[in-house]
Amino acid sequence: MRLEIIVTLLGTMIISAVLTPFVRQLAFKIGAVDKPNARRVNKIPMPTIGGFAIFLSYTFATMVLLRNQMPTKELWGIFGGEVIIILTGLIDDIFELKPRQKMIGISAAALWVYFFAGVRMTTVTLPFITIHLGWMSLPITWLWIAAITNAVNLIDGLDGLATGVGIIGLSTMGITGMFFLNIGNIFVSIMIFTLVAACIGFLPYNFFPARIYLGDTGALFIGFMISVFSLFGLKNATFITVLIPVMILGVPITDTVFAIFRRLLNREPISHADKRHLHHRLMQMGLTHRQTVLVIYGIALIFSFISLLYPISTLWGSVLLTIASLVGLELFVETIGLMGESRQPLLNGIKKLVKDTTSKSNH
Repeated sequence: MRLEIIVTLLGTMIISAVLTPFVRQLAFKIGAVDKPNARRVNKIPMPTIGGFAIFLSYTFATMVLLRNQMPTKELWGIFGGEVIIILTGLIDDIFELKPRQKMIGISAAALWVYFFAGVRMTTVTLPFITIHLGWMSLPITWLWIAAITNAVNLIDGLDGLATGVGIIGLSTMGITGMFFLNIGNIFVSIMIFTLVAACIGFLPYNFFPARIYLGDTGALFIGFMISVFSLFGLKNATFITVLIPVMILGVPITDTVFAIFRRLLNREPISHADKRHLHHRLMQMGLTHRQTVLVIYGIALIFSFISLLYPISTLWGSVLLTIASLVGLELFVETIGLMGESRQPLLNGIKKLVKDTTSKSNH
């Protein structure tokens, strides 16, 4: 990586750190403040829209400082989607949008990058078969962007949580894109590391005890950018290239998937908010705010490490790695009661197997 890019990344970090206090003051002026309630962990009103500082520093770096590194079509195409998603987040942080209204903003941003940046999934290559998506390209691309954007937004429940998990996930994506995927678009890795730098500059203000929240402005923006960046490696999707971003985003995807299952089993609306997310369960088990965030960072790092094993594994190695990861994940989820303390099919099955085996050996 050239020296000017490294210097620009350091500059982006500093710009983000300098801008954040000004964005904090702006949040109070425009009423983008999180007031304490039954679902919030904050005890005092907290300024939100912290993600606006990340967006401004990232945009300045990519549109001005690194302009000669970026192809025009992709840069402006993605920028249009960024503006739509940032406006959606700002409106939500100030006025609080309904889930359906938020989804309209996410969909508009997804459609923008699909048509104007050419960010889309076009083929899926499975063992022995290649599927050309044709008209299905649009709904599948939209679903991918909407799912990942919402997944990152859902884990933004503790100080520094979504920002830190975003940094870990984005860094892994940048490394994977640069060294393994050979996607021929080095500018994507540069954009990824620029966003990482902007997030790192913001994190000291956001980590516990936070002075400003990421807000939907930041959580939607980070989630949207992760989904868009991953699609550059998924244009011609294979079993491995799909698994890598899914594994990198293991924490938000796990939390989202099990939240959906939990609400369906409890016959609650999918959009119904509750206090049974991953971070809630860890805190209910006795961990402090800071400990919970650090534990989830650790889990995110484990997922990232596993994702880096895929490009150097054989197909069957990848299959076994996926099965082992899913079994381990299920055991963890059941242990902390993410689906509910009474729903532990795998643990109960293991207990029954051990009980039956020991009772037979005793006879």
